[in-house]
Amino acid sequence: MDLSDSELQVIDVAESLAATLGADENHTVAAAVMDTHGHIHTGVNVHHFTGGPCAELVAIGNAAAAGAGPLVTIAAAGDGGRGLLSPCGRCRQIILDLHPDALVAVPRSGPAGSATIAPISVLVPHYYRQPDSAPQRLLRFHPRYYEATTSGRKSLTVRWKESHSPGPALAYFENTQHGPVPVDITSVNTHRLSELTPQILQLQTGSSTEGYMTNLRNHYPTMPEDADVDVVTFRLSAVNI
Repeated sequence: MDLSDSELQVIDVAESLAATLGADENHTVAAAVMDTHGHIHTGVNVHHFTGGPCAELVAIGNAAAAGAGPLVTIAAAGDGGRGLLSPCGRCRQIILDLHPDALVAVPRSGPAGSATIAPISVLVPHYYRQPDSAPQRLLRFHPRYYEATTSGRKSLTVRWKESHSPGPALAYFENTQHGPVPVDITSVNTHRLSELTPQILQLQTGSSTEGYMTNLRNHYPTMPEDADVDVVTFRLSAVNI
C-alpha cells in the first residue's frame, strides 16, 4: 500500500528518535504511534535479560497514559542507521489484540530505506485473537466520505483483508482534522467480487457496479480478481443522533 503523509510522518518521527540512540545499549530501538486525532506518541525499547518491552509496546503504553484511544499507525526504527524495523512476533500479537485496525509500517523488499504499510492482521496470518481484549474498533474512511457518513447518507462500505465484525466502532477519516465519529457496524457479509451487484452495494439509480469497482481497486491496488470482500453496513451511533 502507498503511504500517506501522516504515515510518512510517523515513520520520520520513529527514525529521528532512533537516530538519537546508541549511547546506551539498553535502548536501541524507537517507535512512534499515531492516534485518531493525529497526535504522535513515542517510546524506546528497554532491553533486559528478563524480557524488557520492545519500543512499540512502550509507545503503546505512553499513548494509553495520554488517553489516546485506538491507534491508527505504528512504526519502529533501529539505532545506528538501521532504519525501519518490522515488529517481532510478540508485538504483532499485542498490536492485533489491542489495536486490531492499526496499520504498521514495514521495510519494503528492494531499495534500502523504502517502506510500505500493512494492516496488522496481514502481518499475523491465521491469527489467534485474545477474546477478552475488547479493543475499540475503527472503520477507516477517505476524507471525501466525511459529510456523507456524518449525515447518514453513507451506510455501506466494502473492505478487503480487514477484520470487521458487528458492534460499536469509530469512523476514522484519514489525514484530516476531523475527529472520529461513533458508529455501529450492523452487518458484515462476505462475497466474491464477481458476486457484487447494485442491490448488494445498495447503489443509487444512475450509479454503476463498474464505477464502484474502479474506486475499490484504486483503494486496494493489489486486490486479486477473485478476492473475497466484506460488505460492511453501519449506522451512526445513537450518541450522534
